[in-house]
Amino acid sequence: MTTLADLAELVRAPAALSVPGDVIAGAAAAGALSPRTPALAGASVLLYWAGMAANDWADRRLDAEERPERPIPSGRVTPAAAVGLAAGLTAAGVGLAAAVGGRRAATLAVPLAATIWGYDLLAKNTAAGPAVMAACRGLDVLLGASGGRLTRALPAAATVAAHTWTVTALSRREVTGAEATLPMRTLAGTALVAASAAVAAPGARRAAARTAEQAGVADRAGVADRAGVADRAGVAGEIGVSAGRRRAAGIAAALPAVLAGWYAARYGAAQAQVVRDPSAGRVRAAVGAGITGLPALQGALTARGGAGLLGVAVAAAAPLGRRLARKVSPT
Repeated sequence: MTTLADLAELVRAPAALSVPGDVIAGAAAAGALSPRTPALAGASVLLYWAGMAANDWADRRLDAEERPERPIPSGRVTPAAAVGLAAGLTAAGVGLAAAVGGRRAATLAVPLAATIWGYDLLAKNTAAGPAVMAACRGLDVLLGASGGRLTRALPAAATVAAHTWTVTALSRREVTGAEATLPMRTLAGTALVAASAAVAAPGARRAAARTAEQAGVADRAGVADRAGVADRAGVAGEIGVSAGRRRAAGIAAALPAVLAGWYAARYGAAQAQVVRDPSAGRVRAAVGAGITGLPALQGALTARGGAGLLGVAVAAAAPLGRRLARKVSPT
């Protein structure tokens, strides 16, 4: 009899922690963070789970030889149940996106769902596989931006897509192991991805500069206008508030780089291990690090979009995902 634990393993339930950050990063970049953002993130999770179930259904014969412990080849989940679950989750994800985001969200959710199924059924084992999977994640970021200016979210979408390409390219060698040149290429890609996420967007840099400048003006004006009539404690208090604003602006400007560095250190270290030992086990560990480390990158992009505290919250899913991955494999 199929249990909830079997279904959770089928859809890689803990790996879904890497999904909401796509939508949040896109919404932050497009200036579209709103009460509907969590619901769009929920729709994204449903589509992700649908893709995982469809993946295992499509690979059921191959998994019988290479990964017999998985739910379908082990007999814990029937193929019919898996494909039915995938179809139901797809319909639920697209329906939820349309219900909360209207036509604009639906016009992104439908091609996202189609791309997910296209990857699982057609593209996965072809040379186009990594690019198609990267497109899935890019569209997921744009789904979050559907309530704002999509063009502003294109850099974030491209960054997440590039990361996804590296993970997917590695995942194709989870069973056989890889040549050392593959992790060297993906490691170089990870460095570029981290660098692009670390650079604050021009608008964010200008906002930080304006905040710091305004704080400096407030310092000077407060001293000049009130020194003769206010007591020293009052003036000092105003200066302290302005200095605090400058510090906050500086932290906001540096936060994307800090989170991007965290992402690069974790995922990069796992890929460096593959360069030294390109065995199947090391490759799987690197793929897992890429999946569970994605929230740190999404957090950097969210902070780059001007939502620093929310970016930190998104990034906090990375260590949680790593702990849950010890119980249910994300790959």
